[in-house]
Amino acid sequence: MEFGVIGGTGFYGLANHESGDALEVATRYGAVTVDRARVGEVEVAFIARHGREHSVPPHRVNYRGNIAALRELGVKNILASAAVGSLSEEMPPGSLVVVTQFLDFTRGRPSTFFDGDEGEVRHVDMTEPYCAHLRAELQAAAEALGEKVHAGGTYVCAEGPRFETPAEIEMFRKLGGDVVGMTSVPEVVLAREAGICYAAVGIVTNWAAGGSKEPVRHGEVSSFMEEQTPRVRALFEQVVRIHREIAGTAAGTCGCRPCAEE
Repeated sequence: MEFGVIGGTGFYGLANHESGDALEVATRYGAVTVDRARVGEVEVAFIARHGREHSVPPHRVNYRGNIAALRELGVKNILASAAVGSLSEEMPPGSLVVVTQFLDFTRGRPSTFFDGDEGEVRHVDMTEPYCAHLRAELQAAAEALGEKVHAGGTYVCAEGPRFETPAEIEMFRKLGGDVVGMTSVPEVVLAREAGICYAAVGIVTNWAAGGSKEPVRHGEVSSFMEEQTPRVRALFEQVVRIHREIAGTAAGTCGCRPCAEE
């Protein structure tokens, strides 16, 4: 499988997913359920980040197992979705944001494959954490679909599962954050360590704490995400369709894979 999709809140399958057509992939971090779907002639691996029933909170997602399972299946490109709150007036609820950088405020999560347990320590470059080629393909797909997508944004990854305080949001804003969520890290880091191209689209579901008079409620975030998911699903499926045409001569030149090739 060349492509993998990791669906966040409200995104639990691709359009052509067949019920029961799933794999249990064994990894050293535990077994991972991977659904198989097709986009045209391309088989795509799909993982629901929080489980099919949204039963796994962000700080307990098996990030290492998920990325290891996709690597085991031969996935070379990952597209991920994430529900985010907005810190920027230019990104109101309903906006789609192709993430370009992150600020990591997580604390207790296993965040690397290279933890020294097997005598191997590496330090990966994260100058451009999200694959430039996949980001360009997302922009091209958006244009083809007539979908407006913000071409860049800094994702602040909070630990969760609680929402942030207005004081924290103000700090994140001063540090240059555009959107805030709870899942992009360590997912993007592990993908780089595994040598897999990775791009993420944030779906703005709400103004972050302090940006609205109303409190942030998980139920409302989930409902809004389910409404917006068809847009992201269509975007990802379009990327899969056009990938070979756009990336044909550029594949492997983006700098995402040197770690895995050493």
